[in-house]
Amino acid sequence: MRRHDLPNPIADRRCPATANATEVVKDQVMTANTGLQENVFDRSVDITGETCPMTFVRTRLALDRMQPGEILLVLLKGDEPRANIPRTATEQGHAVIDQQEAEGGVLRLRLRKGGA
Repeated sequence: MRRHDLPNPIADRRCPATANATEVVKDQVMTANTGLQENVFDRSVDITGETCPMTFVRTRLALDRMQPGEILLVLLKGDEPRANIPRTATEQGHAVIDQQEAEGGVLRLRLRKGGA
């Protein structure tokens, strides 16, 4: 299983399949420098520039490419995505691990992909 940390997104590459969203994929296994569990994830998608319904479309595409149990970090902004993404992800069998406010009104949402 691949694990990544948030502190170095500059070294990541964009996945062309997600167009405007940024999917973070690193080439090596890493652990969080801070030792804090909230910095551990397998993939990341930045949908701060997207509007509904594309916010969940991009999130769903990222989740579909993951294995059950892997963690997706979603960076999002705005009232609609803040309400809709956790609710819809839960309805589809995924688990919300945590939500944290970041700078600039961005919400860091970690989802664990559901099984099967």
